[in-house]
Amino acid sequence: MTDIVDELKWRGLIALSTDEDALRKAFADGPVTFYCGFDPTAPSLHLGNLVQILTMRRIQDAGHRPLGLVGGATGLIGDPKPTAERTLNEPEIVGQWVERLRAQIQPLLDFEGPNAAVMVNNLDWTQGMSAIEFLRDIGKHFRVNKMIAKEAVSRRLNSDAGISYTEFSYQILQGMDFLELYRRYGCTLQTGGSDQWGNLTSGTDLIHRVDPDAVVHALGTPLITKADGTKFGKTESGTIWLDPEMTTPYAFYQFWLNADDRDVSKFLRIFSFKSREEIAELERLTEERPQARAAQRALAEELTTLVHGAEQTAAVVAASKALFGQGELSELDERTLAAALSELPHIQVAELGPVVDLLAEVGLVASKSAARRTVKEGGAYVNNVKVAGEDAVPAAEELLHGRWLVLRRGKKNLAAVEVTGA
Repeated sequence: MTDIVDELKWRGLIALSTDEDALRKAFADGPVTFYCGFDPTAPSLHLGNLVQILTMRRIQDAGHRPLGLVGGATGLIGDPKPTAERTLNEPEIVGQWVERLRAQIQPLLDFEGPNAAVMVNNLDWTQGMSAIEFLRDIGKHFRVNKMIAKEAVSRRLNSDAGISYTEFSYQILQGMDFLELYRRYGCTLQTGGSDQWGNLTSGTDLIHRVDPDAVVHALGTPLITKADGTKFGKTESGTIWLDPEMTTPYAFYQFWLNADDRDVSKFLRIFSFKSREEIAELERLTEERPQARAAQRALAEELTTLVHGAEQTAAVVAASKALFGQGELSELDERTLAAALSELPHIQVAELGPVVDLLAEVGLVASKSAARRTVKEGGAYVNNVKVAGEDAVPAAEELLHGRWLVLRRGKKNLAAVEVTGA
């Protein structure tokens, strides 16, 4: 076993801990059985959830046993949002999402060996419990004055929306999860985001009330921030999901590739499994030759492979290169090309027209006269082929997969045209 506390601290993954020295001793005396919970309040996990899964994997790699909890029960309620009540989803939908989330978590943990991971569902120990049992056996251990002091609850109490008893009770359900896993598996640590700290400590408090001699811990990871002030894990097109149908592997790769130089070192430590020496070398390259984006490329390839597999990563890397003239666009499969072009400025046209018209319409140039100057100066390309004349009109056989043209102005300005009537 390695000193996982030092490793997590070096990677910037510890924001809060119930007792760091006691946790360090527990890890040293280990193995420790620990858990992290994920609620199916959407059909996919996102990058914030990925922080938690990879933190679990780091602790597992240090010799400890993870329990991955997908909350079939808590997902029916949802933890309190800062501003308003959640929309409650139908049980059938939540059940489907449970399976989707499990399928995303399982490839990222190790389910073999002496510290093999276990997937659990809190619906297993809640669906047979009556309301009277819940109130008598669990609810009696919670004090309302402490519950309303939790940050997530107090924010809502002070908002116009208020908070329902349903969402107010969420912390009791999460506390019960820790107690149940403590009893069933000897679980003594819960990990999660620092914004969930009130819910995490509800579990440690409950266990201590039921078993005063118990030694249990909670560990909270920090909120990830970006240097430019925008929210981590989001782009102009929305949240970065782990599901390839909701965020394509190409868009996922591009998110990491486009990371700000000021953020990439932090992202490497949090998300990458590279060694300290490898990360130090990438940090050096970023400082000396930022234009090469070596750290971003390494991070993009590692994370895309981790989440989507090596084959998808190879396809998106090839697409990324081909768009800028470093590969054959015609060799890209239709799905990868479509995903790549969806990230570019694009237009749909019923039929092919002159290149200068297309350049202006898609916004690569300000006007048709500017388009003509670009062509005359040799700076206009269709499918990576330089446009020869101002009156050039692409032929139907030039369409990629019978649908698309890739337009480029200069080396870096790209756009796409989809022909719908050809």
